[in-house]
Amino acid sequence: MAEATKSKSAPSKPAPQSGFGASLDRFFEITKRGSTIGTELRGGLVIFMTMVYIVILNPIIIAFNQDVSGNFIGGAEPNPGAVASATALTAGVMSLIFALVARLPFALAAGLGINSFLAVTMVKGVTWPEAMGLIVIDGLIIVLLAATGLRTLIFNAVPAALKTAITVGIGLFIAFIGLVDGGLIRRNGDDANTPVPVNWGVGAGHQLGYPTLVFVLTVVIIAVLMAIRVRAAILIGLVAGTVIAIILETTLKIGGKFDKGEFVTPFGWDTTIPQWPTQIFALPDFSTIGQVDLFGAFSRVGIMAGIVLVFTLVFSNFFDAMGTMTGLSKQAGLADKSGNFPRLTSALIVEGAGAVAGGLTSTSSNTVYIESASGIAGGARTGLATTLTGLLFILAAFLSPLTSIVPIEVGAAALVIVGALMMAQVVDIDWKDWTISFPAFLAIILMPFSYSIANGIGAGFIAFVIARTAAGRAKEIHWLLWVVAAGFLLYFLLPTITPLIAG
Repeated sequence: MAEATKSKSAPSKPAPQSGFGASLDRFFEITKRGSTIGTELRGGLVIFMTMVYIVILNPIIIAFNQDVSGNFIGGAEPNPGAVASATALTAGVMSLIFALVARLPFALAAGLGINSFLAVTMVKGVTWPEAMGLIVIDGLIIVLLAATGLRTLIFNAVPAALKTAITVGIGLFIAFIGLVDGGLIRRNGDDANTPVPVNWGVGAGHQLGYPTLVFVLTVVIIAVLMAIRVRAAILIGLVAGTVIAIILETTLKIGGKFDKGEFVTPFGWDTTIPQWPTQIFALPDFSTIGQVDLFGAFSRVGIMAGIVLVFTLVFSNFFDAMGTMTGLSKQAGLADKSGNFPRLTSALIVEGAGAVAGGLTSTSSNTVYIESASGIAGGARTGLATTLTGLLFILAAFLSPLTSIVPIEVGAAALVIVGALMMAQVVDIDWKDWTISFPAFLAIILMPFSYSIANGIGAGFIAFVIARTAAGRAKEIHWLLWVVAAGFLLYFLLPTITPLIAG
């Protein structure tokens, strides 16, 4: 956040007086927000490089899973190429729409939490097209809530301290994601005979492997560049890390963790084996687009069970996005004292439309990505950055061989750096007031521990309502927070009560 603050307060270059550059400056308010066209374009490139892994990871998550009918997602056989093409196209189009409507440096792509829930859990009870139908309904509900102002009203009802806690929690969350994706922190096996769920490195002696060493080296490069105030620190670090990774793979033939879906070694590259591309252009496969059954899930599992599934999706989408946009806007210095940011309603509407688009293209709900913080850390403050990110995603659909260059271990390094920047806001929380400090603590700590932004927000809201009420300060609680806290309580109890409803 220190970097973001410095960028905001630093004097900006004069805006162009005429021509296309001047039009861009006026439309995106580049100079007004203390940025430059060059800084925005650099930030957009960084965001893309940090997010492009989703084009490779989304097919791995969903293309190789089977739905309740035994069909592979994307066709009769696993079709990762089609899922990758649709993932890139949807991310590009939605990021462009968000850039032009909300004019904020937030990019959209298939949400990792939602797509994992869909592919691993939901499709055991419905087909993939039916699951995508529920996603479309989820998106339409969110758009309706945003368009009527209810989503903004809930957003404004959240106390500033809790919004700050959400930002800090997201910082820890994405840093934890970075450490896991980088291979430095790994899950202990079920036979580890230890109460500790995660550990350092791999196996006996806590060995790391070359991909994790590349991750560590990339973190060090970016950290050093930031220490000496290099503006393009994250971009330079990502490029340097990618080149190092390619050289290592070319020299040592490290290989991947998996071979044809089977686990081979814990010391290989996670999702992408970095290598010089032998092919640059490839026609995209959009065969998954349109595989949607809007109401089929209700016929298969019943009306009540279908409503419960939609409720789960709406709650997760709603508050994950709210928390993410709160954190990003505060990091960018665009939020006011209450945590609100420019074109809030437009941003919420477009974000909801991302779920509809993800459902229609069979790629899962598209939402604002916390990885956008990497570009913000490099100075991005406007939708021009997101415009470039969107265009690059669309290009990625046609240049799929190039998406395999950046390994996730390199992209993960940027998340750790950004997490450190976002952690700086923890000083804005009044830790002496228990009715604030305890809810804030729960919100912060449960995001990384539960691997969910929504879980942290929900626990923080419930704790805030209970603590303020116990302290005799119930009148200070906005009525909407009572409703939201009750909704979260129901959300947390759903796994318990769903079998009872279904029965």
